[in-house]
Amino acid sequence: MHKKIRQYNLKANESAIFEPMEILDQSIAADVADKLLEIQAIRLQPEKPFTWASGWKSPIYCDNRLSLSFPEVRNLIRDHLVKCVSHFFQEVEAIAGVATAGIPQGALIANELGLPFIYVRSKPKGHGMENMIEGKVTPGQKVVVVEDLVSTGGSSLKAAEDLKNAGFEVLGMVAIFSYGFDVAAKNFADAGIKLVCLSHYDALLPMAVKMKYITPETLESLEEWRKDPGGWGQ
Repeated sequence: MHKKIRQYNLKANESAIFEPMEILDQSIAADVADKLLEIQAIRLQPEKPFTWASGWKSPIYCDNRLSLSFPEVRNLIRDHLVKCVSHFFQEVEAIAGVATAGIPQGALIANELGLPFIYVRSKPKGHGMENMIEGKVTPGQKVVVVEDLVSTGGSSLKAAEDLKNAGFEVLGMVAIFSYGFDVAAKNFADAGIKLVCLSHYDALLPMAVKMKYITPETLESLEEWRKDPGGWGQ
């Protein structure tokens, strides 16, 4: 028997209109961005950009797995993700983490809510049962997917599709951080899946200026990157 899903009074948009990408709460978004910068889970280097696996040059690198090493930040993120699930997806019956970084976050949420937990591999296990989904597969079960970071949404939505193919009903997805790319919003809208994040790029930039991680003069370049990440820095 799982715990009753709590309802929270939040300032998030409660319109019946489907919004593919939402933020839990603007004040929470700023606070989470602050904490991620403080522990260096997010790094900003516009003068010495990172190179992503896609080949894109990026002024930002985000590794939210670092939050797991800081109990105060880990618990803050867990509690806010629980709020996301409880407020937006009240019919949830199970939590699904996306391998690999979504697994610990998802397990923490499932434990807090007293719900079953499963996780989705990026590709089937190469031996044994060759599972794509680890844990008890219960067709018809209503599941919320957990990610740590969303960029274009491709791998996240693939995990959601794998869950649907296994017979689950995907209610939506929660994540710690999103870059807020237009292509991600389109991908989630096309898939008909709602994404709710704790924080995003728009909340990060003013916090980074306030904390003096970047100067106001670099803001324009950082804002341009989000508009055209593929062409930025070329």
